[in-house]
Amino acid sequence: MRIKICGIKRLEDALVCEKQGADAIGFIFYDKSKRYIKPEDAGKISERLSPFLSKVGVFVNESLENINWISKTAGLNAVQLQGNEPVEFLSHINLPVIKGFRVNDDFDFRILNSFGKCGILLDSYSQQGYGGTGNSFNWEKIPKEFRNKIILAGGVSSNNIEFIMAEINPAGVDVSSSLETSPGIKNHEEIIKFINKINEYRIKNADTA
Repeated sequence: MRIKICGIKRLEDALVCEKQGADAIGFIFYDKSKRYIKPEDAGKISERLSPFLSKVGVFVNESLENINWISKTAGLNAVQLQGNEPVEFLSHINLPVIKGFRVNDDFDFRILNSFGKCGILLDSYSQQGYGGTGNSFNWEKIPKEFRNKIILAGGVSSNNIEFIMAEINPAGVDVSSSLETSPGIKNHEEIIKFINKINEYRIKNADTA
């Protein structure tokens, strides 16, 4: 299971993510978000990080021209789309794509079959925004055939990561607000605690396999 820590705004936070073994960090380029970062500032952070740490840019209903320009400016490795982008949109993006979906009680999981050529992220639906709410949806409603293929977001924390790994077993998790002191300001102790819990579970599971 891969680990992405999203909403990075500061170099010191990104360096802790890298040191602790996160697989990816996320920059938010949606200007209505409290975690918004300018592309140039994200680029300065990317320059200081290992090439083995993936840098993912998060966009909401942004134009193709801006996505591709920001991707280059910020030194991104992948693009995450959290808006209402249609499947045809994806083929015009210069980098690998993760398509985010906001899940409520009426969500039709069959739509995921149309996006088979990109990564899939499932987050909780909120009328207040496009993510980063810290709220979860009913994960047990995720069809079993999708569980080990998706990235799980929304309410993921140290308190439930063992349940997620044991019962959902997603391809990755995307974490933001549970590892923060305030929006965009990461709590380094919480990052360490979160990743340590994942590593402890992996070791325990390997011993009993």
